[in-house]
Amino acid sequence: MRAPLLDVTPLRSSPRFRRLWIGRTCSVLGAQLTLVAVLFQVWERTGSTIWTGAVGLAQALPIVAFGLFAGTLVDRVDRRRFYLVMTVAQAACSLLLVAQSVVPGFPVGGVLAILAVQSCFVAGSGPASRTFIPRLLPREQLAAGLALNRISFQGCVLVGPALGGLLIGWTGVTGCYAVDAVTFGCAFYGAFGLPALHPDGSARPGLRGISDGLAFLIRNPVVRGALLTDLAAMVLSMPMSLFPLLNADRFGGNPRTLGLFLTAIAVGGVAASAFSGVFTRLPRPGLVMLAGSATWGLALTLFGLTTAPWLGLGFLALAGAADTVSVVSRSTVVQLHTPDELLGRVAAAEQIVGQAGPDLGNLRAGLVAAPTSALVSLVSGGLLCVAAVAAVGLSTPTLRSLTTSPSAGPKSDRPPH
Repeated sequence: MRAPLLDVTPLRSSPRFRRLWIGRTCSVLGAQLTLVAVLFQVWERTGSTIWTGAVGLAQALPIVAFGLFAGTLVDRVDRRRFYLVMTVAQAACSLLLVAQSVVPGFPVGGVLAILAVQSCFVAGSGPASRTFIPRLLPREQLAAGLALNRISFQGCVLVGPALGGLLIGWTGVTGCYAVDAVTFGCAFYGAFGLPALHPDGSARPGLRGISDGLAFLIRNPVVRGALLTDLAAMVLSMPMSLFPLLNADRFGGNPRTLGLFLTAIAVGGVAASAFSGVFTRLPRPGLVMLAGSATWGLALTLFGLTTAPWLGLGFLALAGAADTVSVVSRSTVVQLHTPDELLGRVAAAEQIVGQAGPDLGNLRAGLVAAPTSALVSLVSGGLLCVAAVAAVGLSTPTLRSLTTSPSAGPKSDRPPH
């Protein structure tokens, strides 16, 4: 009876993973509070959608620009210590956000500059944190650990904005920034008890290290296929930018309907995480990932074709569930098939794909819809996604046949190198 439910075995079996998971959950919740606070503060100061759009750029550009350099550094140093330094630096930026919020007339550009600097440290902490789980959990629990990370992230995304709105109403943006700064203490505590996590090998510095990482991505068909699958799904069929137009064309521009579009995707994702035992216990994560990505494209195609509101919301929930299946399975594939000495650089590439792919996908959707329609953009994107996923699957048989094997994995909480 318990098999379909979220597998919490990693939380029970590994105290270090449990502490890390709790700390990161608190930190992700704090990040959502800061995002709401920054958007509110920028809008209050400017009343401009251009400035609020710049918030996303301030977060995304440093990760894309510096991610691979940070990944190379992750593969050269003690990853635990590096993560702790990045966490302290992010907390310092949160304290700067607290300070600027009480300074009258602090420039909006300065707020975004602080946010961009914080994102530079996220470019380092993200790849570092992704290297922890293979050291803390045995191979057969890896997918379950990633599913636990996923449901914690989704729960924070659902709860964080609402909590942020309440805090702003009660304490102003200063309260949101202050709570975020405190949550970094939880993240620091969660990682502080980890052993030293030195890479298994010695990465070359700078551009040579980056070229080694890129060469691995190109050379390894399994990891390459996993990242290409995710990139295809996000770039070809990301639907968010089409929601306002679809809502106006079909549902009279009702803002409550527009909000339900986004909520339906999130609800589907949380439901898939809650019942992730259905797919994390399956032995072929590559095949599961391909099926999840294809279902994402198919569900969005069906959403574009339906005119019934509740049926459309159902297809969006299915898309959200498929996205969770794909993300968890993809991360499992990448971590199982990447040597430890390259894990930081591959994790950085995975983070960049996850950051840039949705933005490019929303841009593509808007560009296609402008001369045609939202329907054409959504349906064509969904079908292209299915075709691209099928092409990757057919051309990468090792991705389809990859299996999890208890005999090949690291032991839980194994001692440092």
